[in-house]
Amino acid sequence: MNHFRVAQPYFPPKTNHVTRATAQTTQVSGKPFQQFLTESLGQTAKTAPLSFSQHAVNRLQERGISLEAPQLERLESAVQKAAAKGAQESLILMDNVAYVVSIVNRKIITAVDDGSLKDNVFTNIDSAIIV
Repeated sequence: MNHFRVAQPYFPPKTNHVTRATAQTTQVSGKPFQQFLTESLGQTAKTAPLSFSQHAVNRLQERGISLEAPQLERLESAVQKAAAKGAQESLILMDNVAYVVSIVNRKIITAVDDGSLKDNVFTNIDSAIIV
């Protein structure tokens, strides 16, 4: 039996127009993509309000810790300072209460009052701020 092989036509690879357009846009703005991305994310993080994890809400209620507008502003200021220094997970000490905060997510993870601070070990933090 004779087997015939049908030749497949050859098509050269097409130029990726999206990549070319992106490169041109980046060159026009004068910023590398990584810098543009970092700045964009930084602006979003600065404008997002602080939030509380369910765990933090439970601890605040259990321990009778209330936060008024002035305290929230001080926490916000501490988070901004930590973010400016490149912190990711911080321990913020304010008014005899310790807050563990995800700086990247702008979320308060837990709160520990002065009665529970003794013999406590805080892990997975890279910075501490005393307000």
